[in-house]
Amino acid sequence: MVMIGFHASHEQIAPGELLEAVRAAETAGFDAAMCSDHLAPWGRRQGHSGHAWSWLGAALQSTLFSIGVVSAPGQRYHPAVAAQAYATLADMFPGRFWVALGSGEALNEHVTGQTWPDKSTRDDRLLEVVGVIRGLLDGEEVTHRGLVTVDQARVWSLPRIPPLLLGAAISEETATRVGGWADGLITVNQPPDRLRRVVSGFRRGGGMGKPMYLQVHLSWAEDEEEARRIAHEQWRTNVFGSDLATELPLPEHFDAAAEFVTPSDVEGPVLISSDLSRHTTWLSELAELGFERLYLHHVGQDQQRFIDAFGAKVIPELTS
Repeated sequence: MVMIGFHASHEQIAPGELLEAVRAAETAGFDAAMCSDHLAPWGRRQGHSGHAWSWLGAALQSTLFSIGVVSAPGQRYHPAVAAQAYATLADMFPGRFWVALGSGEALNEHVTGQTWPDKSTRDDRLLEVVGVIRGLLDGEEVTHRGLVTVDQARVWSLPRIPPLLLGAAISEETATRVGGWADGLITVNQPPDRLRRVVSGFRRGGGMGKPMYLQVHLSWAEDEEEARRIAHEQWRTNVFGSDLATELPLPEHFDAAAEFVTPSDVEGPVLISSDLSRHTTWLSELAELGFERLYLHHVGQDQQRFIDAFGAKVIPELTS
């Protein structure tokens, strides 16, 4: 049976309001939650970017379900500092915290002043980072010199249950690569044929039998035109391929790139409908591709109406 999770978008909603939303999601019947980890939003209309790690402690303390995060250690986060954060949350909330590791975007990482590497180098760096983090979570003292440098690091407070280290991937190639090291996969909604290739790549690369999660961007409102307006207003900076989305360093650059994105361009990257039964059908079809958890991201900034509506009408249909 598929589990339905709530996605907490730090880029769009202030941290305090987002904490209220994740509590409301649990009360409404969502089975789990996840959040983003950004330093900047994708565009000025989104307008927020709370610190994910501060928020995660509060969110896990004030709920009972599991909460994960998609993060990119290696540049903005030194892997030893990242491993310490993972271990602390996993110790305080056993079995309830996971982290998905990705190669990152310039939007969040350029602030260190370091050169932003090409994709191949970022992938190689991520592999090094994963090795460092796993060693630290195993209680080892780690020294490493390569694309990242670690000198005699150790995490002293280790959890009884180590957190799952998932791999974040959008393309078949990246999914195949992370299949060899990740405890599971997280990806985002795409056309079914592309998702099938991502799933196949992950399994082929070593992920057979491991959990797979899917983040689903959607827009819902009581009125169809309002659902379309919300999607275009909030998510038109997020319809670009990874070749562009990982390279632009500032929200203003995404706003400029999205100047000529039309409402119809947002359909597909975002599942848009005022019809809750249509959303139920879409989500059911996605679950059939092999995903055991669907994390729903309503791209609007008003989360409560979405939470109430999906909790009452959509989740019971998907989990019955």
